[in-house]
Amino acid sequence: MTDRTLLLKNALVLATMDDTRREIADGAVFVRGAAIVAVGPTGDILAVHGHEANEVIDLAGHVLIPGLVNTHHHMFQSLTRATPAGQDAELFGWLTAHYPIWSHITPEMFHVSAVTAMSELVLTGCTTSSDHQYLYVNGATLDEAIHAAQRVGIRFHAARGAMSVGVSKGGLPPDAIVEEEPAILKEMQRLVERWHDPSRFAMLRVVLAPCSPFTVSDDLMRESATLARHYGVSLHTHLAENDNDICYSLEVYGKTPAQYVEDLEWVGPDVWHAHCVKLDETAIQLFGRTGTGVAHCPCSNMRLASGIAPIRQMRAEGVPVGLGVDGSASADSGNMLGEARQAMLLARVGFGPQAMSAREALELATRGGAKVLNRDDIGQIAPGFAADMVAFDVRGLDFAGAQADPVAALVFCTPPKAGYSVINGRVIVREGQLATIDLPRQVEAHNAASRLLMVKAGLA
Repeated sequence: MTDRTLLLKNALVLATMDDTRREIADGAVFVRGAAIVAVGPTGDILAVHGHEANEVIDLAGHVLIPGLVNTHHHMFQSLTRATPAGQDAELFGWLTAHYPIWSHITPEMFHVSAVTAMSELVLTGCTTSSDHQYLYVNGATLDEAIHAAQRVGIRFHAARGAMSVGVSKGGLPPDAIVEEEPAILKEMQRLVERWHDPSRFAMLRVVLAPCSPFTVSDDLMRESATLARHYGVSLHTHLAENDNDICYSLEVYGKTPAQYVEDLEWVGPDVWHAHCVKLDETAIQLFGRTGTGVAHCPCSNMRLASGIAPIRQMRAEGVPVGLGVDGSASADSGNMLGEARQAMLLARVGFGPQAMSAREALELATRGGAKVLNRDDIGQIAPGFAADMVAFDVRGLDFAGAQADPVAALVFCTPPKAGYSVINGRVIVREGQLATIDLPRQVEAHNAASRLLMVKAGLA
């Protein structure tokens, strides 16, 4: 692998997102194996490395940026996009409408849906993704998603979620789809020992991720944190997503969500929480002080009318913030560049035109996501970083008239599909085509699985 070399040249603009936020006209990148070796103007890179490249890709008319980093997803939900159930509900109503449907998902459906979700992500510029899988029914395991990531070629943080408190114990999910906590912890340990790779440029890491305050117990939160820190893996959960979420924490625990996670030692640079729409000022300061991360999911937050997360205030207090597409049944899309656009627009709706710039949105989607996932090897195009890069062709109709600032145009204009995607030094998307998956067959298999799921749930 280290003998493989790649040269990307003639990029219209190379937006490095490095520590100086350098943008290079007519930019080039030289890659050896999985690592970026050199970055600069095409002429300079050709002079030094032109003769070394096994493969050369001409990016004339393309904007080259770091691969986008998705910090929150529920990939199995791509089987239930835009279903009539819960279309016009807030979070709790939406969940209770979907739980009975999801209870029929099989291991094969989990795998098929993960391949679909990952393919969509890669084709829209994502090179690293997490997946918070919290539902385990009919013999399913997290291994189905892990094998999907290996097929697609995406860098993957597999989050072993869990639900252990059903309706009979005061939780939200039906008792039939929750698990026993000893079995959850045993499975978490198995997955970490089997799959987690702590090395630099790791393509696969495991995360421990009890689902939410309204689906798990204090004991599971504490035990999973102890287990995670024993093995040196990250922690993830949902937090402060909407008003009902806040009310549940106050009524059941007598604490705000931030007090809840602080008491359980679920704060620190090895922890990130999804949504955090309703974090108050004290909570934001806590997260900033401890380096606790946030996965901002604007499309899902809007779809479920959860509210507008105070991202500008979070960043001002030093909170690490990344973007997440969330589940494809609450965002109904897995487009990371589209998520960056919505993050910018939603911030402006809530807090004014200075609340977020296009480049700040791209920063959340790249460097921000890397920080949230506790990685120092992705998120920017710089020597020594993983060769994760995506190029977008800006010569088409959607970018006509946007040539004055093509980097900002990636966020302001219609989100394009990736022309090229390089992950860990490997070309995964070439001229807009995914090289690892037969997409027509995959879509056919996915739709067949979705139809079968609806039949099993009595909805077709």
